[in-house]
Order: sequence, then structure tokens, then C-alpha cells
Amino acid sequence: MHALQAPSAEMDDSELLNRAIARHYHDMTQALTRRGHMAGSEADIVHDLYLKLAGRPGILRGKTSVGAFLCRAAINLGIDRFRRQNYEARLFSGTEAEGLNVATHSDTERLLDVEARLTVLKSAIEDLPGRCRMAFILHRLHGLTPDQITARLGISRNMVDRHLRKALAHCLDRLMEFDR
Repeated sequence: MHALQAPSAEMDDSELLNRAIARHYHDMTQALTRRGHMAGSEADIVHDLYLKLAGRPGILRGKTSVGAFLCRAAINLGIDRFRRQNYEARLFSGTEAEGLNVATHSDTERLLDVEARLTVLKSAIEDLPGRCRMAFILHRLHGLTPDQITARLGISRNMVDRHLRKALAHCLDRLMEFDR
């Protein structure tokens, strides 16, 4: 890893962050690749890390090894992403009919809870922006692959992936709010 010059008094926090990300970008993406992230996703993780750190001025000041800090932060963010993806996959693994079928074998209170959750999910899906909602519906309800959605909507594969992540995160957030 390359060393980052000690920050000068004239260098503001955003410039320090920009230089650190540029200098250690390759190290961060390599660390993420070694931990099993697919090509392309590590760039998204580093971008998300940049946005998180940009919201915390002064976070890099006083760090003895900025490169090690950034790599560890990227790895942690990647772990969080893996966990969230696994949770979302389990959360959205069944169909609405399966959810209702399970509930009919339980008591009335459980059925009401499932119906309320489905209502929250339907509302969350309706709240999504148009293309995001369409990509989500095509994927989750019609079973299309991201490549098929790319062809159908005429947008890039990367954009389809972003729409699906955004939709899943939005639905998950709404369900978590409901559970509170």
C-alpha cells in the first residue's frame, strides 16, 4: 500500500479524502476481490465508502495508516453488503401465495400480520420510481433475469442491478419500520 503524505494545514478534509481514495483505490478493490466480491461490485462498495466518509469531515486526519484504514472500512462495508443481500434473499424468497398459504395454517392473528406485511410491501413497491418499480416487478414477480430486464427496459445491466438493490433496500426499510 502506498503511503499518503501527512495532510498539510492548507489541505481541506474533502481534498484529503479525494487524494486518499485515489491513491488507495486499487488496494481497496483488490482487498474486496480477495474476499469474494464480484467484478464491478467492489467499485460500488468503494463509492459507497467515499460517500459515507465524505459525510464525516476530519475522519482521515490523524490516521497513521490511511490505506489500512480505508481497506478495513471497505472490507467492513463489503461484509455489511453480503449480510444485507443474504437477508434480502431470504426475505423475498417466496411468493405472495406461499406467504398466504403458510398463514392460513396458523391462527387469525398471524394471518392478519402477514396481510399487513403484504400491504406494507405493496405500498413500498408502489412508492418506487417508475423504472425501479418495473425492474423489481419484472425480477421478483415475473422471474426475469437482470439480463432479460436490461433488454426489456433498454438500460444497462449495472442500472438494473442498482434498481433491484434500491427496491430491495426500500422494501426492507419499510418492513423494518412496520416491525418497530
